[in-house]
Amino acid sequence: MQFERLGRWFGSTTLLALILGLFGGMALDRVGMIGFASDQQLNFQLLSQARYLIRRFYVDRAAERPPALTYGAISGMVNALGDTGHSRFLSPTMVKEMAEMQRNQYQGIGAEVQAKDGHILIVAPLDGSPAQRAGLKPGDIILRINDTDVDSKPLDQVVKEISGPAGTTITLTILTPTSGVTRQVTLTRAIVETHNVLWHVLPGTTVVQLRIACFNKGVANDLRNALIDIKKQPITGLILDLRNNPGGLLDQAVACGSEFLKSGNVLLVKNAKGKETPVPVKDGGEATQIPMVVLVNRGTASGAEIVAGALQDANRGPLIGETTFGTGTVLSEFKLSDGSALLLAVEEWLTPAGHVIWHKGITPNIPVPLPAGVSPLFPEFERTMSAEQLQHTRDAQLLKALKVLH
Repeated sequence: MQFERLGRWFGSTTLLALILGLFGGMALDRVGMIGFASDQQLNFQLLSQARYLIRRFYVDRAAERPPALTYGAISGMVNALGDTGHSRFLSPTMVKEMAEMQRNQYQGIGAEVQAKDGHILIVAPLDGSPAQRAGLKPGDIILRINDTDVDSKPLDQVVKEISGPAGTTITLTILTPTSGVTRQVTLTRAIVETHNVLWHVLPGTTVVQLRIACFNKGVANDLRNALIDIKKQPITGLILDLRNNPGGLLDQAVACGSEFLKSGNVLLVKNAKGKETPVPVKDGGEATQIPMVVLVNRGTASGAEIVAGALQDANRGPLIGETTFGTGTVLSEFKLSDGSALLLAVEEWLTPAGHVIWHKGITPNIPVPLPAGVSPLFPEFERTMSAEQLQHTRDAQLLKALKVLH
């Protein structure tokens, strides 16, 4: 099955209660366990020596646990590749959590995170999640879990410590780098059911805000049904909101992008030899004519960047907001013998015009930052708003999108 994912989502057991990491740039091919020729093997003797010395001399005997040491060694090898936050090792529990994530129901605090520059970084909170309600934002750094520092810990260990069943609480110390403010947030873990496609006619306007929260299984069909309903309304424009969308299944991202394009390509896939293969637009898009703009931010990642890049290159509508996260590789899943897995980048995604996404992100046509402390305004919060309340919202990106469409 083809799918792309980014970051780490933490859920009930091993996911950061933040839902194991998703969606972001994977075209996951499930691959069975493979063998290696002897001349390609790592220096297992060196690893064995290190393992022996730890077991023989390390003073904290309780910390010398074979599974933890093995998983740490594997994680270290993957991290040494430099593909921070994308290529990664998944413990057996993380593998199970990723499968749960694809079913659109998660147990935890509901945020995508990744390890980057020695920190645990929030990529995006899920819609309707405890993380979103607590005001966690893309770019926030988790400093402590309860009273324990996390900077020196591997991601899988952090995941394990933050995970827990719905109804239990956890306190995180959060740093917002843009403001330098550190705060403590207590969250109650919950079962988070995601609604990936939501839309609403903005109060006092003839413009629809259409939110795609992620690209899980079935999202393309949900989007098509939403567009059919939207076309029945007397609307003059559409705001496609991809903010805080961490990605998802590659085929869903391609199908969703195709709903807004008549022809051309959705992306280019470049292999290790530099060969580029175009992925064409699917015929029959429901919204190829309606005027539109696209909202993006730092939480726009992976598959969401594919859609944003395709629409930008096709001049389908300007991108408004902030530079996106910068995930642009296809991941293949290699299963290991104990149920764990390696997710390794095997191909790179480019926009149809050949622009690199990986580590760079996509720059919006109209840069608009959100004021400090302000969260994006999504359709589920607009249903009880008046036109006057909308005009006084502090979501500068949404207001700019309305102005551009008008």
